[in-house]
Amino acid sequence: MTVSEYAAKFEGLCRFAPHYNTMDAEEDKCVKFENGLRPDIKQLIGFSEIRNFPTLVNKSRICDKDSKAKANYYKAANEKRGREFGRGKPYGRGGKK
Repeated sequence: MTVSEYAAKFEGLCRFAPHYNTMDAEEDKCVKFENGLRPDIKQLIGFSEIRNFPTLVNKSRICDKDSKAKANYYKAANEKRGREFGRGKPYGRGGKK
């Protein structure tokens, strides 16, 4: 589930919780939203202690997008390296016996 999907679902479910619909509960709403994030995004966002809900959602989306780009980059790099790995086995040509 992407952060955008999670944010939409979270907003939809918050309508049924009157506690989160007040302006005084914005901080509680942010904490609850942070607790539902994936651990990698939560680690990046948690240190910022953002207590404005729209800002928190926006920063979470940016972190999600960046982490996906980073994962795709390393996946492509590993696939490229994996094709060449093991072709020349210098230890298989004999040596000291």
